[in-house]
Amino acid sequence: MDKCSFCGRDKKDTNLLIAGISGHICDSCIEQAHDIIKEESKVNSDLNLNELKLLKPTEIKTFLDQYVIGQDAAKKYLSVAVYNHYKRLLQEEDEEEIEIEKSNIILVGETGTGKTLLARTIAKMLHVPFTIVDATVLTEAGYVGEDIESILTRLLQASDYDVEAAEKGIVFIDEIDKIARKSDNPSITRDVSGEGVQQGLLKLLEGSIINVPPQGGRKHPDQKMIPVNTKNVLFICGGAFDGIQRKIAQRLNTAVVGFNASKVAEKVDQENFLQYIAPQDLKSFGLIPEIIGRLPVLTYLEPLDREALRNILTEPKNSIIKQYNKLFSIDDIELTFDETALEYIVDKALEYKLGARGLRSICEAIMMDAMFELPTSDEKSVTIDAEYAASKLEKTNMKHLRIA
Repeated sequence: MDKCSFCGRDKKDTNLLIAGISGHICDSCIEQAHDIIKEESKVNSDLNLNELKLLKPTEIKTFLDQYVIGQDAAKKYLSVAVYNHYKRLLQEEDEEEIEIEKSNIILVGETGTGKTLLARTIAKMLHVPFTIVDATVLTEAGYVGEDIESILTRLLQASDYDVEAAEKGIVFIDEIDKIARKSDNPSITRDVSGEGVQQGLLKLLEGSIINVPPQGGRKHPDQKMIPVNTKNVLFICGGAFDGIQRKIAQRLNTAVVGFNASKVAEKVDQENFLQYIAPQDLKSFGLIPEIIGRLPVLTYLEPLDREALRNILTEPKNSIIKQYNKLFSIDDIELTFDETALEYIVDKALEYKLGARGLRSICEAIMMDAMFELPTSDEKSVTIDAEYAASKLEKTNMKHLRIA
């Protein structure tokens, strides 16, 4: 009679008996083997975390350099923050009982300077759950929009609902400036998408046990909540803070008094006020002091100059020009960008003041006709020069994008 080669049960005592070359296995043994594999996989994932202690800040920055041009100050802060985050996760309790607190970060930079790109690039190399959420959709609990807890719902989804893994994750909150207090004057009306959201974020940033709805809050009101401890979750916030330069300029001007006024004024770089950003500027912009205190690491992104924009076009691993070359090569078409075309694209990006994001929009406008026509033509090569680029861009509505 056939029986399981692993547990020895007869065929009549099993629900299913699968035959092999020289033996059999029953359904019960298959389930046990599956559980063992799952457990081993979990152990291996923990080992990956242990291996990451070898990834030093300089190595993290080197990885970022492959994808993001410039922004050395922001890269340095991010690299140190991520490295320290791993050290906290691997920290063993010592006799001195010194507990390392997490250092949440806030990145300030103009639109198109690379805040979200830095976050996405960090996500590529991480072995912990990572999610990017947009602060613009968040509202105070009970109002139309997403609750604060939805941030952790996304983190749970990124970790396949492994709570232990999610509690060691990293969250990037984009557009943090959009939840700034609308005015300094307290009002009888609720600021449900501004100060109300900031107050709701406090418990998340500091570290506490939050009851998280696994499928989102309002569409599934009867679902069982999952408690998640945010003590070891690293939060990185980013925002354009449009107009904060004026707040910084006002602060610097008020400081410039007395006999040394002219000397101090000479040292101020009028072209890049963001490098002088301080926590009090965030408070003037509309962030409440409590949330600023929970984002102790403050850094900025440089505005992109001509050289940086030119490098962004061609240098990174996934640069815009390399992406177009790849798209055309799939159709066996060789695409070449003349140097004059690249200079023309950079000129237009500076004119429109849209940062690196503007480069993509301009390239799309220039390349649209070629991408439409060439796949069905017999041409196997195409060269884009400044004259061609100008003629295509003039046909679009982008010429009306000039920003004062």
